[in-house]
Amino acid sequence: MDTRAAFPPPLSMNTGILYAALAFFLWGLFPLYFHAIGEVPPLEILAHRMLWSLLFLALVLTVRSQWRWLPQVLRRPRVVASFAASAVLLTANWFFYIWAVKNGHVLDASLGYFINPLINVLLGLLVLKEKLRRGQWLAIGLAALGVAWLTWQAGQPPYIALVLGLTFGGYGLLRKTAALAALEGLAFETIILFPLALAYVLWLGAHGQNTFINAPDDGTRWLLAAAGPITAVPLLLFAAGARRIPLSVLGMLQYMSPTMQMLLGLWIFHETFDPARLAGFVVIWSALGVYMAEGWWTSRQNLSAQAG
Repeated sequence: MDTRAAFPPPLSMNTGILYAALAFFLWGLFPLYFHAIGEVPPLEILAHRMLWSLLFLALVLTVRSQWRWLPQVLRRPRVVASFAASAVLLTANWFFYIWAVKNGHVLDASLGYFINPLINVLLGLLVLKEKLRRGQWLAIGLAALGVAWLTWQAGQPPYIALVLGLTFGGYGLLRKTAALAALEGLAFETIILFPLALAYVLWLGAHGQNTFINAPDDGTRWLLAAAGPITAVPLLLFAAGARRIPLSVLGMLQYMSPTMQMLLGLWIFHETFDPARLAGFVVIWSALGVYMAEGWWTSRQNLSAQAG
């Protein structure tokens, strides 16, 4: 087994952690953005995210003179199929997240991203054959217990959370093993999605329902146009980070985003958060503490061994 994919060099690991942490921080702020364009239907927001993301990425690629990869990729059907699959997963994740935030389910959405790291760890074990130490297993077990408690307290299957967790977990796996780098890969995904998004926006315009055209002020238009960098920058950071660190590390870092979303749901959008749900979140936060403490201890042991 080639251990380089599971255990990247230290410099690559540190850079990957920084990229991933920045991505999750920005994603944690997304509920604020979607509430700011609350009058725009979720499907139209999704279409604009695709259109403006491609425009933003095309500008970046043009400035960098970085288009030579595209003809080569189009001649590789397996690569095209892989990115078509990741584009579908990304689209589904975007749509359900937008719908959840706009319909008062920010806490349910945050639960989805609390579940997602467990899915990342499972995929890392089953697909990439990554190994976990005992302390890491303890952290994952605690996190799984917290998620199970939250699920049980809901009284029904957490459909929103499960869809968000599964779609983004699958997307993370495909991007980690993708044939293209972060910028090119995301650009190719948006190229695949572009025809559908453009057709839908044109259809809306033909039926007088295009919010970008009909908006009473320029603020909504600017916010929709901002969907390009707002969408692309975190995804680029995530894709770059995912290629440098194990899925197990990526999964634990991802708790940043749902924690921020949860706090926004409580403090800004005033969603219900009873003591039973709080108990589940406390267990998950304890898992994070165990994971970080185990990583710190292991690093110190490795440094002591090298010094000796």
